[in-house]
Amino acid sequence: MTAVPPERATGVESQDSAPVFPSASPRRVVFDTNVLVSLYVFDDSRFAPLRARIESGEWQAISNEACFEEFRRVLGYAMFALTEERQQAVLAAYGGFVTQFAGPPAGAVATLPRCADRDDQKFLELARDSAADWLVTADKALLRLARRDRLRGLFRILTPEMALTAP
Repeated sequence: MTAVPPERATGVESQDSAPVFPSASPRRVVFDTNVLVSLYVFDDSRFAPLRARIESGEWQAISNEACFEEFRRVLGYAMFALTEERQQAVLAAYGGFVTQFAGPPAGAVATLPRCADRDDQKFLELARDSAADWLVTADKALLRLARRDRLRGLFRILTPEMALTAP
């Protein structure tokens, strides 16, 4: 997280005499694999602000064993032609900022709609179980669920473009 300069520390008066407080807790965000590939493999400049928000601590990226393993597996696809060293560097770059979520909460959990792509269900479950604010994706099957508004009260599903402009 970005350090707060001493003159801006909690409770210290700003020049306009209003106390300055650090921002509220970071937004909790689950990123699906295709977004992570854009951010960490292709360094897509359109989404550089997303990565900056993760790395500054403004957003708390959340993953779990299944989602992180999918990212690891996808990095090995021949179509990306990534060397083992590059794959490890990408995993380390993301892994240095992601919070690993251990498992579902105790007690009852909200029922989720079924995603048309069974491989994407794990992202919905992670977002629900970790109390994420957002699931950021470009996946059509997940975005269809967002249009149906069946996750109201749990978390929002946003495209990377929407996440950049969301309040």
